[in-house]
Amino acid sequence: MLDHLIKGATVVDGTGEPAYTADVGIRDGRIAVVGMTTEEARTTEDAHGLVLAPGFVDPHTHYDAQLFWDPYATPSLNHGVTTVAGGNCGFTLAPLNPARPEDADYTRRMMSKVEGMSLVALEEGAPWSWHSFGEYLDALEGRIAVNAGFMVGHCALRRYVMGADAVGGQPTPGQLADMLALFHEAMDAGAWGLSTTQSSTHSDGDGKPVASRHAKPAELLALAKAVGEHEGTQIEAIVAGCLDQFSDDEIDLFVEMSAAAGRPLNWNVLTIDAAVPERVPRQLEAGERARKAGARIVALTMPILTPMNMSLGTFCALNLIPGWGEVLGLPVPERIARLRDPDVRAEMLRRAGSKEAGVFRRLANFGRYVIGDTYSAANEGLTGRVVNDIAAERGQEPFACLVEICAADELRTVLWPMPTDNDPGSWALRAETWQHQDVMLGGSDAGAHLDRMCGAPYTTRFIGDCLRGRKLATLEQAVKMLTDDPARLFGLRERGRIVEGFHADLVLFDPERIDAGKATLVHDLPGDSPRLDSRAIGITAVWVNGVEAIRGDVVTGAVPGKVLRSGRDTRTVSTK
Repeated sequence: MLDHLIKGATVVDGTGEPAYTADVGIRDGRIAVVGMTTEEARTTEDAHGLVLAPGFVDPHTHYDAQLFWDPYATPSLNHGVTTVAGGNCGFTLAPLNPARPEDADYTRRMMSKVEGMSLVALEEGAPWSWHSFGEYLDALEGRIAVNAGFMVGHCALRRYVMGADAVGGQPTPGQLADMLALFHEAMDAGAWGLSTTQSSTHSDGDGKPVASRHAKPAELLALAKAVGEHEGTQIEAIVAGCLDQFSDDEIDLFVEMSAAAGRPLNWNVLTIDAAVPERVPRQLEAGERARKAGARIVALTMPILTPMNMSLGTFCALNLIPGWGEVLGLPVPERIARLRDPDVRAEMLRRAGSKEAGVFRRLANFGRYVIGDTYSAANEGLTGRVVNDIAAERGQEPFACLVEICAADELRTVLWPMPTDNDPGSWALRAETWQHQDVMLGGSDAGAHLDRMCGAPYTTRFIGDCLRGRKLATLEQAVKMLTDDPARLFGLRERGRIVEGFHADLVLFDPERIDAGKATLVHDLPGDSPRLDSRAIGITAVWVNGVEAIRGDVVTGAVPGKVLRSGRDTRTVSTK
């Protein structure tokens, strides 16, 4: 007898092949039947007119902490994501050295700064009961509703072995050997591989470059080689050039790391903008050079424009514009005084528009910002208005106008930049780039930057756009890009397709309605901390390992997810 039977669904199976109508039966967590069947089932539902697809796989998340207070990884699970890859960008909550209890506090403050997680939520929402990476994975086992796999963060490895010297120091031969032993132990426990960052935007809670940024190529290559000694492993890496355009040295480093491991290396995130036509070919040159060296480099890119807010009052992407952090890091009264100085503003605008600002140049058109939440009588009625219009009424330059609005709120004003790359040329370039063999959809950062951005709903928004919007990909192509492609890159065993015998990770949705709601600020984190959320539209149900986890955008209370461990749940993906 089947556990559940989904009758008459339009099956889009993840392979890219044309959709077809079929019954799909679930038994013991697996897909038992695909086709017309008369076999009895404990429960049955009529899915005529609905699409059944494999559960979506998000290749770049930061749910490492959130899963402890939110086992459903919301809103990702609501939007059909059944498998998440965590531990990215060099940052993980484990391992922690038992001889230094203070390292947990350092890690929390680093995650709060670099990944925009609520410090209160980190302190109150996770148990911090582990030391080894295996103990961290065990702490999640049996209590999550999504499938989750985790890389080991280079910063945690360095901190465990080198202590405070991890920031600024170089390991002795003995320390490097200890780091490698610790890394092998983590992969033996099921870690997916290595994540590391050399990005100039990544600083710890003390404002210093994070530990992995101090690593020399020899250290990175030693760790990469260790990745290749374990089955089903990967590398995820970030360098400064990921934000705009790689240097030759950065491409060489990526190629050498992938070749040393004999494993794919993925990086985040490829920004596609027709106004910068040279960026995409330069970034994809890394993959071309990798192939010649027997390596593989894959770029992640988002198929939607992710809503992201800004503020002059709290840390956000504006702080990362060259020269801006020095002003925006001042105490609020002094910050306001500096921002009101015309010479200071002129220099800030110059730096924001310079080549060194890279991708952050997109944030410099302040006239196109929309005013979000405001907090003073002086700003009443401004919410939802465009700064250009307000500036014209007041006879002010847009940035000066924006500063005065924010100053009236003591810099608490929420600002929404209007995207500069929402033009037909950029969308045409995206559609073309998605077809490249070295490009994969993903990069949501779900679980991070919680009150600033909401990338988790990219799955439903993309499919809705393909069905009823720009139609840049067919439904079958879109589903494959969200399911089978990432499943194959990570070597997931029996996931990513609707095939008899595969794990029953499934999403059932209405093709006439599937979409994502507007990002709204909610206060549902531990300590009443805020985050942006987006409800799923048109999702009928989501199954994880054959168990219904979502029905009508509401969690069922079941926690059928599994911690996916390398080797057992992943197979080796060759770079050849």
